[in-house]
Amino acid sequence: MWQTMSFRPFSFLPLFVGLVMALSGISHTAHATTTGQSFSQWMESFSAEARAQGISEPTISAALSGLSPNDRVIELDRRQPEGTMSFATYRERVVNQTRINQGRQMMAKHADLLARTEERFGVAPQYIVALWGIETNFGGNTGGFDVIRSLATLAWEGRRADFFRGELLHALRIIDQGHIDRDSMTGSWAGALGQVQFMPSSFHNLAVDGDGDGKIDIWNNLSDAFASAANYLVRNGWTSGQRWGREVRLPSGFSDTHITTNTREPKQKTLAEWRDMGLTMPGGSDLPVVDGMRAYLVAPDGVTGPVYLVYDNYTTIMRWNRSTYFATSVGLLADAIARQ
Repeated sequence: MWQTMSFRPFSFLPLFVGLVMALSGISHTAHATTTGQSFSQWMESFSAEARAQGISEPTISAALSGLSPNDRVIELDRRQPEGTMSFATYRERVVNQTRINQGRQMMAKHADLLARTEERFGVAPQYIVALWGIETNFGGNTGGFDVIRSLATLAWEGRRADFFRGELLHALRIIDQGHIDRDSMTGSWAGALGQVQFMPSSFHNLAVDGDGDGKIDIWNNLSDAFASAANYLVRNGWTSGQRWGREVRLPSGFSDTHITTNTREPKQKTLAEWRDMGLTMPGGSDLPVVDGMRAYLVAPDGVTGPVYLVYDNYTTIMRWNRSTYFATSVGLLADAIARQ
């Protein structure tokens, strides 16, 4: 889970780890860095910055002493498999019947907690469960990397040095505030944390204490994880009671210029306008219309694949992860989980 303006590393690591090429085994001393410093020099400079930022000396010592770069993290960062898979293939992998069935089981198992979360934040349970399922397979794969070491490696290596340096400072604050101890702070290779994979900055700004125990534990406490996910959505514009979108059928001869390719500048029209242009439900029935409601079209696999008419809540999901593959799959999985 992620801040709107922050870099979002490719988030589907549990899905694609098997696609990553074999690691070359190059020593970290051979990696070129844009920082122009050895790792030990960089660590000395960063430690001074952490002190100046108010991080306590015990936390700095416990978190940073004896660190070395992680070559595997550098390899994974440089070989992210973005753009190598069609949406049809991706959808089959993340919105399959096994995950749908497990999502339904999880929604039933945690019904009381999810109901309390919905009452507090106004986010329907199926969206929380869908995000949880896609991010970490319902907590089954939260990542086993030492987050402090991963972030230090990425901040030193330099490709996105400023972003990861900031994330490392946030990670130290999380430890300093007592939410988790240093050795338990594990996550993805890019530093994403816990059941819902928040970057440390998102944790710092948007994670919440769901059960009132004074700590925010998104690793082991589902009350905190669910509440934090819901708070992220609400703080980024979630509209309670509204869908994410739906698949639609385009009329013959429909111009693909009406389809949004840059989701930062969506080509919005009212639902009535889309209906009048000939859009229908997949089976041919009339498109449901809510007066004044606006939407835009996305086609993750192009116009030859499925096309979706999406609403403001889709835009909110995109702020979690700016990927039409991800946002569309969250919506589809949520629909399937809720459809008993």
